[in-house]
Amino acid sequence: MQTTKMHDIFAQIKSFLYFCRLFNNNTHNIRQKHMRHILCIIITFCAIALPGLSQTTVTIDDPQQWTYAELKPYVGQTIRFATPMYVTNNYNSGSLTIAPRLIFTPTNQVYPMSQEYNALLIANAMGSITLTGVSDYHRIGERMHELTVKVNSTSSVSLISCKWAGETRSELEKGYDMDIVAQRGEPSIIVCCMNLEYYLVENLGGDMGASNYSEHQKQRAKVSKALAKINADLYGFVEIEQGQSALAEIASDLSRNTGRRFSYINDGGSASGTYTKSGFVYCSDILEPYGSLRNNNTGVQNRKKTQAFVEKSTGEKFLFSVNHFKAKSGKGSGANADQGDGQGSYNADRVKEAKSLLDNYTRDCVFYGDSDILVMGDLNAYAMEDPITVLREGGWKDLHRTFHADSSYSYVYRGQVGYLDHALCNSTLYPQVTGMVAYHINSSESDRYTYDKSNDQTMFRCSDHDPIIVGLRLDSTATFIPEVLNPQVEIYYANRCPHIRNAEGGYYIIYQWDGQVVQQSAIHSNETAITGLRQGLYIINVYGQGTCLRTKILVP
Repeated sequence: MQTTKMHDIFAQIKSFLYFCRLFNNNTHNIRQKHMRHILCIIITFCAIALPGLSQTTVTIDDPQQWTYAELKPYVGQTIRFATPMYVTNNYNSGSLTIAPRLIFTPTNQVYPMSQEYNALLIANAMGSITLTGVSDYHRIGERMHELTVKVNSTSSVSLISCKWAGETRSELEKGYDMDIVAQRGEPSIIVCCMNLEYYLVENLGGDMGASNYSEHQKQRAKVSKALAKINADLYGFVEIEQGQSALAEIASDLSRNTGRRFSYINDGGSASGTYTKSGFVYCSDILEPYGSLRNNNTGVQNRKKTQAFVEKSTGEKFLFSVNHFKAKSGKGSGANADQGDGQGSYNADRVKEAKSLLDNYTRDCVFYGDSDILVMGDLNAYAMEDPITVLREGGWKDLHRTFHADSSYSYVYRGQVGYLDHALCNSTLYPQVTGMVAYHINSSESDRYTYDKSNDQTMFRCSDHDPIIVGLRLDSTATFIPEVLNPQVEIYYANRCPHIRNAEGGYYIIYQWDGQVVQQSAIHSNETAITGLRQGLYIINVYGQGTCLRTKILVP
């Protein structure tokens, strides 16, 4: 961490007074009273400007390694962070938890109990501080630029001023970023999967979900606004009530709010208490079901389902598998007990469910006569945990990592972000995926805005999980896209613009120094020239499957 002190203002004042005295001795028009007047101006200037001029500017060289211990030399002082700070927790009124990076759940980034896992546990524990004096609402992921604070202790600072940008409600209300969903071309089908946090219609009043009809109507309004905003062609839901009433209600709301026709897959079941299932809603203008619904009841019942769909305009077919694995909560025994490795209870059951997905996929391919499969849902396991490792080693591609390397998240738990909500596909569908994004309308929100705790009428915090959105352009002749960045990738400046070499099949995002995205695009050629950048300092991230190359470029 680097610091910069302002010049000693008293030395400057002394020099200025000396100059005035010399000027007075040699000029008859300046009298003593004028000197007193000048002194008054200087003293007033000092009283106003000195606090700002005497602050220390702090630059954090490596946000991943920074800890609050580095604030120790500045306790009692006013400092200004030259590095943007992120909101990492917003659950306490009047204060925020902040850090120079988002704090990721360790098992979302590294393998459980690895050397890197233990290092990340320590870094996370010391990587955040409390910011007090915050009077307005801010979301997790929002960035503070030019943050000026009073350092109360190594773990607490008081807000003086800052500029806010990134992940604000107003930015998200403009809609999710179709450029990300369209990294590899314009999609013809948009697929969304979302955990609805117990969407009940018939059996209200249990321990989970809405307690009464009034609460349900508030939940319904928030969910309806979110789904209409996304305006997908195919939806997969988990934590939706068994039976058909909840699916029918959502399909009806989508039809009314979008002007398109939506229907649902009737699984033949009936509502049963507050137990929930996985389900499908689709736009019948775009898609039609092919074959019958396939259930996989290994482990938790009614939560792993597959249905094939046909795109009407092309006749192309794909399988859509919606899943909800056993939760981490509760106290398992034996192999299902919490092993203390960050994966929580019932990890063994989730591994069995993952293996069953792969086993059933083989049979589903024969049943539907097609191999293309998109697997989505709340798998209650982070990216590097055992169940997801089973699926990756089984040949499925993690689309979070394909399109976002290690920066993606869909859920926040105790101030740590990660993704429990997955999007995976097999190798034949992989080149037909145009992009994927987690739409952060829920995980970044304080739970004070839920339907049962407020009268908030926006789409925000309609659930505790973010919707996951995937773009598809179905073409059975599509060729395989490289999944790993070439180790010879280069980013360099030449001929008045930055260039990216040897990164075909990946994509890039360019940020200004303050974190604002200025460009992003798929990389379709071996040599890509980036034009349109104004003079300034930029950060360029080049992404491939699970890999991110980052560098700084100065445009003169």
